Amino acid sequence: MGQGGLPARLGLACCLLLLLLLGGSGGLGSRGPPPRGAWEGEQGPVAEGGPWGRARYEAVKKHLGAVGALSKQYWQYLACKVWQEGCEEEEEESGPSPGWSLPVVGQDYLEILSAWYCSFGKCCKTGDCRIVNNITGLEADLSGQLHGQHLAKEVVIRAVQGFLQSPRPEKALVLSFHGWSGTGKNFVARMVASHLYRDGLKSECVRVFISLFHFPHHKYVDSYKAQLKKQISETVQLCKQSLFIFDEAEKLHFSLLDAIKPFMAPYDNEGQVDYRRSIFLFLSNLGGNTINEVALDFWRAGRAREEISMEFLEQRLRLELQEPEENGYARSHLLEENLIDFFVPFLPLEYHHVKLCARDAFLARGLPYTEAALDEVARMMVFVPTEEKLFSAQGCKSVSQRINYFLP
Repeated sequence: MGQGGLPARLGLACCLLLLLLLGGSGGLGSRGPPPRGAWEGEQGPVAEGGPWGRARYEAVKKHLGAVGALSKQYWQYLACKVWQEGCEEEEEESGPSPGWSLPVVGQDYLEILSAWYCSFGKCCKTGDCRIVNNITGLEADLSGQLHGQHLAKEVVIRAVQGFLQSPRPEKALVLSFHGWSGTGKNFVARMVASHLYRDGLKSECVRVFISLFHFPHHKYVDSYKAQLKKQISETVQLCKQSLFIFDEAEKLHFSLLDAIKPFMAPYDNEGQVDYRRSIFLFLSNLGGNTINEVALDFWRAGRAREEISMEFLEQRLRLELQEPEENGYARSHLLEENLIDFFVPFLPLEYHHVKLCARDAFLARGLPYTEAALDEVARMMVFVPTEEKLFSAQGCKSVSQRINYFLP
């Protein structure tokens, strides 16, 4: 087949499908539509002896019903070729329509259409082409673009990959990101969304909540609870795998966290909405000071930050989160019921990490750069503690804006 063969066949297939859907097996002929008012539901009676006539009206009505049923069968066939999940159950429940058989030529071109649709990627293997679950791409991008966060890279990849590979998880996956602003929490959350879903954060399977934006007033917390539970439930019913991101989680009212607790708990309600395929990400600045103290202690002891273990840091982090302070984590039941699967620490960023962020910002905008330019961007940042000046107080936040200084 020549290069123009496939597009031609696809075009013919689309035209054929349109004709099948509109014309069915024979069409209405060329006599034109019935007079205004002849359709059922419109005002005015149908004249028994008029030019259209009751018998002819009933015949056309019956014919249109048959065409509609045939069109539905063609659409169901095509849909099941693309989204195969659930089709067998439907066939078992309803069975094939009496007399239904797909013409050979129609089946041929519907096969071409479904193959063409699925050729855009391997997404159809998930049963939902909105969901791509590209773990390989996620791992590659985290390795190449997330700087100074060996713990976050390892935990996120292992947790997400293990969860997606589990045929029947006991509960939703819940990850809580902790660290100073600018260390990469939002960056990783966006990256997870972009590699698990075709449309990333814009996917209808992904919902992002920002505490002070979506839930600003505590006096309306009861209304927020009802809205939040409704939105989560609707999203889970819409998508077999959903992602919920809560930014500034430390500012969430504790009753909001308790309200969504059932969505994250082990699932044992057969026949109800299944939340076990959901992923919850909580992003918080809580624990940032503890994480930074550990990183500083390792540096002062002459030990590499890569020696910091998850076991050591997570224990310290959990203890800080349990302190009775005015934060939703301490007052909610998420911690005591162990509903958070992993506390993911984001370490403070050092000078050379900021330079890497500056390099990425130049590359993302297609701009040339020099080592001198990267050093100048890094020197613009504020570093703490006062004596050591080791960690960037803003992480990599505002780096992309600072390279505007170098534009002509």
